[in-house]
Amino acid sequence: MRPLIAKIKPASGFAGFAHLGLNILLPLLVFILVRIQFIQLALAIILLSKWRMFAVRPRFWPVNIRANAIDIIVGISILLFMIHSGSQPLQFMWAFLYGVWLVSIKPASTPIMVSLQAMIGFLCGLMALFVAWASGPLYGLVLSTGLICYLAARHFFDSFDEPYAKLLSYTWAYFGAALVWVLGHWLLFYGLVSQPALLLLSIGYGLGVLYYLDHHGKLSQNLRRQFLFIMLAIVLIVVVFSDWGGKIV
Repeated sequence: MRPLIAKIKPASGFAGFAHLGLNILLPLLVFILVRIQFIQLALAIILLSKWRMFAVRPRFWPVNIRANAIDIIVGISILLFMIHSGSQPLQFMWAFLYGVWLVSIKPASTPIMVSLQAMIGFLCGLMALFVAWASGPLYGLVLSTGLICYLAARHFFDSFDEPYAKLLSYTWAYFGAALVWVLGHWLLFYGLVSQPALLLLSIGYGLGVLYYLDHHGKLSQNLRRQFLFIMLAIVLIVVVFSDWGGKIV
């Protein structure tokens, strides 16, 4: 059986209160630094908040980095959303949502919450990537998309005793990268969501829900057909009704 990545138990007493205070303070600091245009310092604070990844022997660093990758992706994504928001209330809203992530969602360790963490990181990572790098080199989008797909899939499978977690994660990363390689030549947008991100999110969420239900013995044949039909319908609608003659919709 593949060992699961152990979750650090939440601190209690004064240590727990201090940890909660720091999790509340971090989004406020990021909000203030974005408002005064200290973007690099805000990014540095988000990264430095993960210093505990390296408070172990170097041979454990890769595992710790992968285990904390979704949290890092969400933090950097929130920062990018705040930078591209046009008003202070919107920036404060993103800071509030970041606080909810740090206090309520990230510490959870149940299978459904770990799955939710992976889906949130997947959503935020893809949206932020295409918002920030839409005009960048295509190879950067391809590699970054593959990395986000891989990390989200590994985080998702960490809550299950899945012997093929690594193979499935690499397969999903290859699929995401290949899709962006093809569609990146047109790179259509629907508001803030790019076409490749919309397709990957639709397919990824559908497959994730199907896997979760099947793992817990709740997936009936009728339910499987319904999910597959919805996924196929979304893909067909996106492909058929896209304006392939332009760059942006």
